[in-house]
Amino acid sequence: MKATEVRAGIDFPHAVQAIQITRRRSVGGGPTTTETVHAITSLPTHQASPALLADLARDHWSIENRLHWVRDVTYDEDHHRARTGNAPQVMASLRNLAIAILRLSGATNIAQALRHHARRPERPLTTIMNLSC
Repeated sequence: MKATEVRAGIDFPHAVQAIQITRRRSVGGGPTTTETVHAITSLPTHQASPALLADLARDHWSIENRLHWVRDVTYDEDHHRARTGNAPQVMASLRNLAIAILRLSGATNIAQALRHHARRPERPLTTIMNLSC
């Protein structure tokens, strides 16, 4: 990762630092792919060192992998038909709630937990009632 201070006059009025992140990954022993992405932040260097910015980027991807991947793959969210009004946001919120409840109840495989709860209509309510948060 590289980070540099940004000068005034670019199209991002509150930008203070620009970041370049190079990611390398290999899936299943296949060829390694490289991707370079850029980001900007309003955090000055005395508040966000390059190491902290790298941590923040990794944290972002842990959320992406832990939540959004589940929504995309398990719920097949990209093919959902709710596309107008508040329906997409409401459905995304309900999916997030279901994932959070399942994780709080100890589920590590969300798809398996959804199948388990779908078999008996009383199971979701029982799971919610038994949460000890």
